[in-house]
Amino acid sequence: MTESEHIHRINAPREFVIIKEREINTIQDTTLGDAVALYLANLSREMRQESQQELSKFVRWYGNQRRMAELSGHSLANYAESMVVAAPNADQRLEPLRAFLLYAKKTGLTEANMAVHLRVKKSGSAKESSKQPRHHAAKSHHLTPEGYAQLKAELEGLKAERPRIAEDLRRARADKDFRENAPLDAARDHQGRVEARIRELEAVVKAAVIVAEEQNNGGEIALGTTVHLRDLQSEQQLRYTLVGSREANLREGKISVESPTGRVLLGKANGDIVEVVAPAGTLRYRIEKVER
Repeated sequence: MTESEHIHRINAPREFVIIKEREINTIQDTTLGDAVALYLANLSREMRQESQQELSKFVRWYGNQRRMAELSGHSLANYAESMVVAAPNADQRLEPLRAFLLYAKKTGLTEANMAVHLRVKKSGSAKESSKQPRHHAAKSHHLTPEGYAQLKAELEGLKAERPRIAEDLRRARADKDFRENAPLDAARDHQGRVEARIRELEAVVKAAVIVAEEQNNGGEIALGTTVHLRDLQSEQQLRYTLVGSREANLREGKISVESPTGRVLLGKANGDIVEVVAPAGTLRYRIEKVER
């Protein structure tokens, strides 16, 4: 049997395919790009904007034209693992994908809830962590003044969202058909993500250690230092600012002091040559300039 579906065009990223009126043999023939576009169409404008970026990354990673029926737990587990390596807040950033996979199960796009495979492995077992002294539970977070201000601003912004989220939930609950109420599910998931992020930021801000510029003495590279490097093989010039892991953003040229490059640069000075071991081989840089 065939099934005819008509979906209105929505504002979606170019990598998403918009389903037009056409025949499909089974609902499982729907591609990942089509399914994501359908899901985004059910969300409010604000929630669509927040979910679109992370879902777009997954679509590019897995394949826009791959069928939903081909989704496997192994592939999703691999994606979750790659996110852990790339982002310190991987569990939070996987929430939009979990919400989408739950929607896929409820609408019959997948036979099972594939979201259960998006697990972020915790370091150490619960048994081991219970043996740790309580005074070691609080972890300090070293931040630059700029990074601290950004986290505070994000925290206040999220708290200010609470009334709007409550209103979204109220409107979604007004739809009495709870069986396929995607907006309600999305609103609940969004509320959970926001509250989890608020708790995370509150803990970071409470334990923050602000590293001011005057603490960087002796011309050595430290947290908050901006470094100009020259790649001795390609002659390419690079500019990095060393920040805490919570502030790292490669697009903005901010690298964590805990990253391989950051660890090598700490304590070095202008004119030093450093080596960074990478999967592609050993990279050699000369420090051309150090800025506070």
